Formats: sequence, structure tokens, C-alpha cells
Amino acid sequence: MDEVILEIRHLSKSFGTHEVLRDIDFTVSKGDVTAIIGASGSGKSTLLRCINLLERPTSGEILFHGKDVTGKGVNAPEYRSHVGMVFQSFNLFNNMTVLKNCMAGQVKVLKKSKEEARETALRYLQQVGMAPYINAKPRQLSGGQKQRVAIARALAMGPEVLLFDEPTSALDPEMVGEVLSVMRDLAAEGMTMLVVTHEMAFARDVSTQVVYMNQGVICEQGSPAAVLGDPQRQETKDFLARFRKG
Repeated sequence: MDEVILEIRHLSKSFGTHEVLRDIDFTVSKGDVTAIIGASGSGKSTLLRCINLLERPTSGEILFHGKDVTGKGVNAPEYRSHVGMVFQSFNLFNNMTVLKNCMAGQVKVLKKSKEEARETALRYLQQVGMAPYINAKPRQLSGGQKQRVAIARALAMGPEVLLFDEPTSALDPEMVGEVLSVMRDLAAEGMTMLVVTHEMAFARDVSTQVVYMNQGVICEQGSPAAVLGDPQRQETKDFLARFRKG
């Protein structure tokens, strides 16, 4: 039996009268790579932000190892150390070096010593190919390099799950490959990942389940072969047809 890490149950989110997510249900087991696809504005990023508690759901539950984290009294920073997030816009601290970016959360949230945090940070910077840049500031890096540092920073917190919010959409085309390559390696190592992406080849080749969202609801979900190769719903077929033309 696969170990279930996250269960999203009847999740809804409204901003005022605008309902962005409606009755979202799916499960994430250990080692799953879940690709969340759909047109812009379909609620994908809001879903990730709810899972990471950057937004509070209007209703429904998010169960982490069977415990609802949407209730009062949940320590959100501590929870986020288990469910990390990599943002589209990197969200690095511009006044800190690459190394300090990867140490800050470990010292502040995990209460690690600076020596231990440095050792962990160096290990993950090495893993993503950014060890030569430890003394650089973010402004000295390319977009692809910044995103690799952001991934190392998230990994340094020792998360069980990593959420990626369109991690390649702010990058120049030639930099997309270097970030996807790091993500492919993580998937191969068994990292549990939820990836909001427009990279259909990544969704097809790397993910274990695909969730297609349309207008705030899950339209179709299943294996990559089922959703991408043999979609049942017309909305899914229309969405995927756009990529096939390319």
C-alpha cells in the first residue's frame, strides 16, 4: 500500500464573490510526481498556494499524514518545512549570497546551527550544479541559475513534498532545460512533487499522475497515458490540441 502524504478533500477557494477553486479532490502518495496542467486562470497556482497555506482555503480539508492543516493552531512555517515551494519568480533574498539564501530557513525555522546549515546548503547546491556560485548575489545569476538555487534552498529544508509553481515559465527557452533536468533527477530519486507546468513533455515523461484543471475544477485526472494520450473530456482534448499544433 502506497503511503499517502497529502489528501486534498472538497477544497474550495473564493476571493470575494469570485470562486477560483471548486470541490477539488485528489491524493498524493510518497514518490508521486503530480503534474497539474490547464490554461492560465484555471486555478492551478491558487491550488498550490492553498496546499502551502499561503492562501487559506474557503472550505474543504488538506490532510498531511491524515491531519488537517487548515485548522487553527497549525504552525504554518513548520508545516512548510515539510511541504516546500519553488516559485515562478524564484523569491530569493537579493541582499544575501547564494549560500546564505540556502541557510536562512534552516537556521530560523529548523533551528539548525550555522555549521550544520552551511553543510546541508553546500550539499544541495552541489546537487543542482550551483556550488561554484555560493558567494554570488542573485542579481549576478541567470534565471536558470536562480531557479536552481531556489530548488536547493527548498531541498535544504528536508521537505517530504516539493511544490513547483510553473518553475520554468519565467525563464528564457535555453534555460528551461537545465531546471527541468534538475527536476527529472529529483523525480528519479523518489522525491514527491506537485508541478504546475506547461511543459507537456515533462508531464508525459516524468509524472505519475496528471491533473487537468479547467475553470477552477478538476476536469480529468489519471495516468499521463490516460489524460494526455487518451483524454475523455472535450475540454481536455481542446486544451491538448493547442500543444500538438506547436
